[in-house]
Amino acid sequence: MYDLADHPADRAAAPIVGEYWDEPGSNSVSWHSHRRGQLIYAQRGCVRVHTEDALFVVPPHRAVWVPPETIHAAHYPREVAFRGLFVIAALCATLPQRATVMQVDPLTRELIDAAVRLPWDYPADGHEQRLMTVLMDRLVVLPAAPLSLPEGRDERVLRVMRALRADPADNRSLGLWARSVHLSERTLTRRFAVDTGMSFGVWRQQLRLTVALERLAAGEPVTTVAIDLGYGTPSSFTTMFKKALGVPPSTYFSRGLLSHDSAGSDID
Repeated sequence: MYDLADHPADRAAAPIVGEYWDEPGSNSVSWHSHRRGQLIYAQRGCVRVHTEDALFVVPPHRAVWVPPETIHAAHYPREVAFRGLFVIAALCATLPQRATVMQVDPLTRELIDAAVRLPWDYPADGHEQRLMTVLMDRLVVLPAAPLSLPEGRDERVLRVMRALRADPADNRSLGLWARSVHLSERTLTRRFAVDTGMSFGVWRQQLRLTVALERLAAGEPVTTVAIDLGYGTPSSFTTMFKKALGVPPSTYFSRGLLSHDSAGSDID
């Protein structure tokens, strides 16, 4: 196994290289960074990517773009088919400058799968480079998906976040949460907005969405996930899910749905 602090992709001759592997069980990759930008894509399964600022949950049809020199960690809770790209910093200017979840359409999915299987010493004037050029053109235009969960900085905001991560179904009101960390409701509201750019309610909903995606990707029933996350009925959970991601949870992981997938504006 290579040293993450000296990933061989950072020393490859070609400007864009890829790697792929299939893991039958859970796997974690500790905190590290690359000199190159990295696209983290789970063709099958689900991945959690942590940066210093946020958590990103990526089911199939999604990828996380991680800019060069961005410290991050990854966790694959169950079986995963990993496909990753490494792009030299000079080619990253037109891609997002912060870690971002991208929607991956069927064409880009096939391009990624082909690119990660190429040797790392392909010629600069061959068909391999042309494939990479087309792939980069596709990555630049992929829409962002609202699947990030910003991290708090204020210690009392973090205490609320930790408690909700431990029990996402906790339906306590903002006022009760504020009292639990010895703040006024107005102060906690303000600190949540400053730390995350979200209201408390939107952050809690986003947390539940990210947990739901991971569990649904593992094949758990919608009803079980909905009840475990604090929704009174599966229909109320489905309404939230469809508003956020454009399709109901029962069909989200089906192949071919991506062309109809439009992320909701209320959870940006």
